[in-house]
Amino acid sequence: MRRIALTVVLQAFGLTTVAAVAAVAGVAAEGVPTTDDPASWVAPGITVLAALAVAVLGAMWLAERSAARVSTLLETLRQRVDRLNAGDRPVPLHSGIVEVDRLDAALIRGAAQGARRLASERDFAADASHQLRTPLTALLMRLEEINLTDDLSVVAEESTIAIGQVERLSKVVDDLMTRTRHGAEVNPSVSLDSVLASLQREWQPAFAQARRSIKVSGERGLLVRATPVALGQILTTLLENSLAYGRGTVEVNARRAGPSVVIEVSDQGDGVPASMAPHIFERSVSSSGSGLGLSLARDLAEGAGGRLELARAAPPVFALFLSVSTD
Repeated sequence: MRRIALTVVLQAFGLTTVAAVAAVAGVAAEGVPTTDDPASWVAPGITVLAALAVAVLGAMWLAERSAARVSTLLETLRQRVDRLNAGDRPVPLHSGIVEVDRLDAALIRGAAQGARRLASERDFAADASHQLRTPLTALLMRLEEINLTDDLSVVAEESTIAIGQVERLSKVVDDLMTRTRHGAEVNPSVSLDSVLASLQREWQPAFAQARRSIKVSGERGLLVRATPVALGQILTTLLENSLAYGRGTVEVNARRAGPSVVIEVSDQGDGVPASMAPHIFERSVSSSGSGLGLSLARDLAEGAGGRLELARAAPPVFALFLSVSTD
């Protein structure tokens, strides 16, 4: 900034110096006295001094104006930095000074990049929190079952399921790290039957404790395009919401519809309020965390090339559409 101010001031002095030289040259062009009489030199000398004085005063005036303008621009940039830090996005300054405009453009670009990075980190933290919380909760329930029983056969069964949940948790972490590094997912062919059977075993104890049950029906042997972790997480979110807010039996029905497989998850509860239904997949929806989970589930479905919809608000039916795999 000092360099910018100094440049402007020097330019002002340079302009006025040129004017002074031109004035002196003009006097010289009129001719230099050839007499030895000192009085003959007075008039030209006064003219030269007057020209120099005017040049100096002009330089001082221009320098003062330039310094005031630079000071104003510096204060404007300082205020714009504060506004950028607060999340504002002002339009380019267009001051007319190349260095200032370049600095302003760099500030705007840096603020925009920082905002995008911060939003991405917040989304990742929210997604990671939700994806890790569910398998950890399920694992804790299995460990509690083991702790409360003396039946070795029950201990062996629950331990086997707990080991499977630990492996799933590890895959969730790997999946999150892959998404962070590459920003895209490869969707292999996955057996829908195996994913649904695993989820039914995992969630049946929690539903039984609430005197409810999970019923899986529909076509068998379906293969879909999705990562097992993403598919499991989408359906887990729907089951978790049904357990928290629904009633009665949860039905999971899978069927083929043209080039897609439709997986519907429904229960016998009151469903989604009409005022919330249009916004149920928005992150801003905050009904005890369900908004975040459904937003994440929708993002995972889109990442797999599918979509997640609220097919019916009451009683609730969520429909997951995925591409059929022919592998």
